[in-house]
Amino acid sequence: MNNKMVKQKKAWITTLAVAVTLTFLFTACAPAPTGLAEKEKVVEFGIIGPFTGAGGSSMQTMVGGNQDYLRYFNESQAIPGVSIKFLWGDTTMQFSLLYSHYERFVERGLPLIEIEEATGLTGLKERFERDEVVVFSCGAGYQAVVYPEPGWRYTITPTIAEQAAVAIEYFWENWQGDRPPRLDFMVIDSPWGYEPGYATEYFQGLGFEVLPVEVVPFVTLDATTQLLRLKASGADLVYIQGLPATVGPVLRDAERLGLLGQVRFAGHSSGMGERVIEMTGVASEGYFMARTCPWFDDTEVPGIGLILDNMTKYHGEVQREGEYFTGWVGGAVMCEAIRRAIENVGYDNLDGPAVKAAFDGMKDFDVYGLASVTYKPDDHRGVTKMAVYEVRDGKVVRVSDWREAPMLMLEE
Repeated sequence: MNNKMVKQKKAWITTLAVAVTLTFLFTACAPAPTGLAEKEKVVEFGIIGPFTGAGGSSMQTMVGGNQDYLRYFNESQAIPGVSIKFLWGDTTMQFSLLYSHYERFVERGLPLIEIEEATGLTGLKERFERDEVVVFSCGAGYQAVVYPEPGWRYTITPTIAEQAAVAIEYFWENWQGDRPPRLDFMVIDSPWGYEPGYATEYFQGLGFEVLPVEVVPFVTLDATTQLLRLKASGADLVYIQGLPATVGPVLRDAERLGLLGQVRFAGHSSGMGERVIEMTGVASEGYFMARTCPWFDDTEVPGIGLILDNMTKYHGEVQREGEYFTGWVGGAVMCEAIRRAIENVGYDNLDGPAVKAAFDGMKDFDVYGLASVTYKPDDHRGVTKMAVYEVRDGKVVRVSDWREAPMLMLEE
């Protein structure tokens, strides 16, 4: 039975990785939309991240959102006579490759680079101001990047620890036990995985007993050992800081071990979407997460209809994945900053300082009802309101009001 489940997981993960990779590459290599090739003026920005390897499927899904928004933006001729495109560099999670891509983009004169990996955001942060390059992240809200001084770095989410706090506060508000609830983190072995740990004292201050962290691989084949330790420790809530290739197998193992009625599971918004729900079935019921954007079924939001229409137009189908939203909204914010910079200084004078000034001037920028983006001198998170969504009857539904994420700036 165990060998059969492991084989099923391997097959699912392999199929997913191949399918997503091919979809992304074929889309990236597709001919430009009619009219784009005729435009003389092009603005380039760079994207650096793990397009292949353990985190590749999620990175590709997110950048697919970037790409779809850029296509829509260019087709709409939002900047008359100018189109925007991105160049990308795959790190396979190696800093040497990340550094090489960064240097190449700087030498090319790109005013804006999207970096979605902790080693680049933290290891190169002293370079950005010197190189006069704006560095943007769609979903990588790292503590060391945002605080204490954001500099030339911008994102569109609270920090990863702050996102976890919104979900965990929701659990606390609904806790009915007569003792402090026991909280544990199951994380992937990476800086992104360990980020919720920055909020440990905050959770203890709320009243949680925080248990020792459990570590799993990016692509989890078997979490039996970790889950049995959680069962023995009496965990009430397990927060999974992982991607779909992590969350899916963990939930399946939790179901097999009979833990679903004993433990609640939550996690980062990138870890839950259609493919995890299809893989896990009833095991995903009750899983909850904090989101900065509405879900695909929230069709009263104008941006949802726009996304669904364009996804159908470009791909012939709709894939409801959490990572896609951050890429789509991030694409909208980057395009808007470039548009404003060109409006302010002209196409020929576009550079990093002009793009930074455009970001700094962004106040209450409405991304089609999906998010409202504001940058302050000491706060470059961009989006700070979140709501909790939960899987119910196989659907992702909102179960809380929209609330301000706590600002968890640690003292030096």
